Amino acid sequence: MSRWAWMLLILGMSAQAENVVIPDPDWNVARAQFSTGISDREPVDDVVLLAPPVRDVYFFTDLRHLEERIVTHRWKFNGSVVSVVPFKVKGPRWRVYSKVEVEPNQLGEWSVTVVDESGWPLHTELFRYVAPESASSTGQDSAPIHFPASE
Repeated sequence: MSRWAWMLLILGMSAQAENVVIPDPDWNVARAQFSTGISDREPVDDVVLLAPPVRDVYFFTDLRHLEERIVTHRWKFNGSVVSVVPFKVKGPRWRVYSKVEVEPNQLGEWSVTVVDESGWPLHTELFRYVAPESASSTGQDSAPIHFPASE
């Protein structure tokens, strides 16, 4: 390859690099969890396993140092995207949540990936939606099975 071809290749690569947003190390998701409800902008519980008849599932995130950025909750059911919810972050600490209504036949793995506007993944969480008989075989008395919210 000639010297001019190499120069053009290098110039093209540096021009593309200018459009890349490099994540700031201070950007982070301080907390993220699934919940069956939100009260005063905080999750009421921490869901890891859920069973019908509960259908409303919330995903809460506590974002830090992402002001003026667009952050998205990308919901997936068994690996397929089912909902995309963008948020404009307006402060150094920003608490947001999104919600889906899970159908009783949508048993399986649910996840949410928090991504920035460039598509960079910041955090992922998952929970399982199981048949009521599967939930009761865990030794718990009733569904939903969840853990108390952390303080």
